[in-house]
Amino acid sequence: MNRKICLITNDVETTSILNHKLRDKTAEYLLTQGMPRLLDLYETYNIKTTFFFTGYVAKLQPALVKMASAKGHEIASHGLRHTVDCAFDVLPLKTQIDHLQQSKKILEDICGNEVISFRAPAARANYDLPLALEEAGFSIDSSVSSQRLDMMFSFGSIKKLNWLISPRQPYFVKIDNIFKKGSSKILEIPISAFGFPYIGTFMRISPTLNRLTRRFLYMETKITNRPITFLTHPNEFIDEDKETDVIERRGTNFISYLLGDVLRHKLKVRNLGAKALPLLKRELDFFAERDFNFVTCKKYYALKKTGDATS
Repeated sequence: MNRKICLITNDVETTSILNHKLRDKTAEYLLTQGMPRLLDLYETYNIKTTFFFTGYVAKLQPALVKMASAKGHEIASHGLRHTVDCAFDVLPLKTQIDHLQQSKKILEDICGNEVISFRAPAARANYDLPLALEEAGFSIDSSVSSQRLDMMFSFGSIKKLNWLISPRQPYFVKIDNIFKKGSSKILEIPISAFGFPYIGTFMRISPTLNRLTRRFLYMETKITNRPITFLTHPNEFIDEDKETDVIERRGTNFISYLLGDVLRHKLKVRNLGAKALPLLKRELDFFAERDFNFVTCKKYYALKKTGDATS
């Protein structure tokens, strides 16, 4: 098959980017704006993507899951909740397994299909994750972002330093270390980065630098056949009401608050809502014009198992 592969992935949660907090009302905007806008755009290109849902947003608005599933997109888990205390780099193994099993059941009950892919909320993971995923019946993880360098602007930055030495190609992980190759059943599909992350947030913050990052990733793919994995969120494509100017503090110390909350928020509100759609369309145009094969995480896993994907 075509060795130029692109995975478009979408994280679905109740985060209000504009208001810098989780709120249930944001899920209403996802239902009426974010999800329809993304699904219509993907249908234009006739591509299938992977949607990672938190169990919370799925229970709050099950129609979101049904909308994506009805269009043939893969339904995947984004954990149970997107709160700081439910990050997978702080949860003990038993709790990780419980959260994974609960989210898996919620999503499977709604969509009627097996859920085997997972991405940790905020991409925060620790060494217990591979075992937890195996115990909970998952086959795929996409929480690592190899050689991504902006972790100081996000939470869980200490564990994310492991990204610096993680393999760039998709790899089966060690049972006791998600950041290294091993012989477990869990396939890691890294979120693409070339120093800068290849994600919707960065696409909106700096479209020019994002194009440069994409160009470098494309050159790498031509040399190594490495698939490109792009991450975005339906909540980046909503025009919601501004509830407050107060920036909620999540950081445990002043530096964390300054970088992870204040500065990050000021950057992340650029090009929100309908203004983000032409930017995403430009990314999809780039790959479509170069005959990339768009696949879901589940499809890539099947190709990997049969040897039809990258080595």
